[in-house]
Amino acid sequence: MSGPWFIRGSVSLPEAELSWRFTKSSGPGGQHVNTTDSAVELRLDLARTESLPPVWQARALERLSGRLTDGVLTVRASEHRSQWRNRETAAVRMAALLAEATAPPPRQRRKRKIPKGINERRLREKKRRADVKRGRSGRDWS
Repeated sequence: MSGPWFIRGSVSLPEAELSWRFTKSSGPGGQHVNTTDSAVELRLDLARTESLPPVWQARALERLSGRLTDGVLTVRASEHRSQWRNRETAAVRMAALLAEATAPPPRQRRKRKIPKGINERRLREKKRRADVKRGRSGRDWS
């Protein structure tokens, strides 16, 4: 394998905490597809991992709660015909998922008051457009 897979900075997924499972891929194929276990299922026990800092772990548990089964994060890959490429895909997908889940929350947007000049300019332009449109009506023509 070409690990370790870095999540962010120097934090990476250790091979010891990853659990691999291989199954037969579904879908169409030739004679070879029925005999090889090319689909990959990668599991990481997110609740018990020691590779993530505690703050990141709590953030990931909260954000990925819908994807977890008993605190275990599972990623499945079966796009490629080769088990090796599916392993690479699953590991990269797992690292990307954890990177997104452990990212710090975006900065709070601070409400700003609209400057008086902008509002006055908007109202002035609105009045001018109304006068232009009023001037187009044929009421005053006699």
